[in-house]
Amino acid sequence: MLADLPLTPPLLLPPGQTDASVRQLFASVQIDAAPKREIEAYWQQDWRRFLYTYGLVRDLNGSCLEIGANPYFTTTLLRFFTPLQLTLANYFGPQFDTLARQTVACRNPHTGEIVETSLEFHHFNIEDAAFPFEDESFDVVLFCEVLEHLQADPLQVLLEIKRVLKQGGSLILTTPNVARLENVCRMIAGVNIYDPYSGYGPYGRHNREYNKHDLARLLEYAGFRVEVLSSADVHENKAADFFPLEQVTPLVRSREDDLGQYLFSRSKNVRAAGSKRPAWLYRSYPDGMLE
Repeated sequence: MLADLPLTPPLLLPPGQTDASVRQLFASVQIDAAPKREIEAYWQQDWRRFLYTYGLVRDLNGSCLEIGANPYFTTTLLRFFTPLQLTLANYFGPQFDTLARQTVACRNPHTGEIVETSLEFHHFNIEDAAFPFEDESFDVVLFCEVLEHLQADPLQVLLEIKRVLKQGGSLILTTPNVARLENVCRMIAGVNIYDPYSGYGPYGRHNREYNKHDLARLLEYAGFRVEVLSSADVHENKAADFFPLEQVTPLVRSREDDLGQYLFSRSKNVRAAGSKRPAWLYRSYPDGMLE
């Protein structure tokens, strides 16, 4: 435990699985036309994140929309270890059709067989288009590691999620925590905390990150009741590379539950959303559009 701070709460593993067996499952995933080395590096760094996300959804059932499903590691857990009926959505650019498929192979954790599946997904830019689903189509929506990539209007995207989510349905939202301990130490040391430019273009970088306070306020404004909101480290914490932790820890002890690398939330769709845009998140809008 880094500097005696509670940054890594226990993982909720699928029944009959261990850390090692889940990692073996992720190692077996192969995605058609995806760079193998990049996919391998991704799961090795973030496998704990997929399990924390699974922990939020494992007791849910019904129809489920997973936004940003690629590269399908969370999808794999949902397919094999939950009863959810999955609908997948991605966005890779204008060259794709509105309905597309990717072939994903992995080892079935129950039988040991390598299974190859052609996964259908809806392809659309969630910032530019209405979701191609009827109102109240889903019991659960997963919106994981997407919020930070949005460029224009995150509330509008949440309102579309709310539209397609049933009343009382669950939103699982995860996103990097801008107030993570590493960023605290970076700022004290005078090191920039912003995301680099990406070879995948503007959507390949983090355009705005959130802390727990931000995320709770945004979800509540959109008409959700937050049930779970926690932070956790997922990969190696390098905070000590930037500033001595023994000097930082006493200053952040009162915020020790806010310092993990990622935020994990589960919220219920329970009430009407605000009718404008919250002024703490938006600016330069016409008179009467902010509150």
